[in-house]
Amino acid sequence: MNDKYNDQHGTQRTSESNDHVGLLGAADLRQIAASAGITPTKKFGQNFVIDPGTVRRIVRTAGVDATSTVLEVGPGLGSLTLAILETGAQLTVVEIDPALARRLPQTIQDRMPEANNRLHVVLSDALRVQTSQVPMLDHAQQFTLVANLPYNVATPIIITLLERFPQLTSFVVMVQKEVADRLCAGPGSRIYGTPSVKLQWFGTSTKAGTIGRNVFWPVPNVDSALVAFTRTHADTTEQDIALREHTFAVIDKAFAARRKTLHAALKGHIHPQAFEVVGVDPSVRGETLTCAQFVALAQADMQFEQAQ
Repeated sequence: MNDKYNDQHGTQRTSESNDHVGLLGAADLRQIAASAGITPTKKFGQNFVIDPGTVRRIVRTAGVDATSTVLEVGPGLGSLTLAILETGAQLTVVEIDPALARRLPQTIQDRMPEANNRLHVVLSDALRVQTSQVPMLDHAQQFTLVANLPYNVATPIIITLLERFPQLTSFVVMVQKEVADRLCAGPGSRIYGTPSVKLQWFGTSTKAGTIGRNVFWPVPNVDSALVAFTRTHADTTEQDIALREHTFAVIDKAFAARRKTLHAALKGHIHPQAFEVVGVDPSVRGETLTCAQFVALAQADMQFEQAQ
């Protein structure tokens, strides 16, 4: 199978799946699904990647190698899983669908048996997974997230994992193109919003290319894109966590009604003098502020609260 895609520089390239021994093509995926009685469901946002070139490209973009510890959310039938494992990396996968979680180890056994001892499967909702369920990640000094995320919950999964795991230092995820645009948007953009600002609390993100619809089964009705992220801030103290929680509450209020000024949107939630202290004009709207400005507002407000 040939598949065309655009890399991060906009150059069109072609991947040849028959060059990728051990990885899964369209026929392999359909055969595995049929033998296990599995059908992709909208409930879990399942669109499986059928092109080996695409999953290898994602792994290459993430810089995964034999020294890496990796988390994959929503491994599905194992397309990306195999591409990660062939690098020699240690891999923990979190899968919400019991049928897929049961089938994945068999796929690895059949296609890449030498990687069995480097795969750890956790049956859980990624939004609810606890550190006790993923001891390899909890004990790691750092790990990276590499995933084809379910479109309907991609943003909350990213933010939740960054909040829960300070060791999560980078990620490359495939998401709906509109979600990628919002995650990487800057102040002043019409698509700049809560996901954009909250992600900036943790680090920096960039778009790393687009993905064609025809690499998926079933074919989605939206385009996809890669987002690459590098962490620059980790919440290591109770004070860090308290400031983040207050900042995120301020962000949520500021963007709850985009047409409102900050003065109107944050009335009753921010001390009126906080704007003056940090030099933010209360007559502007939330989409004009950087994450650093939201943090400064929240910090000033907390200081006023403590002084009372």
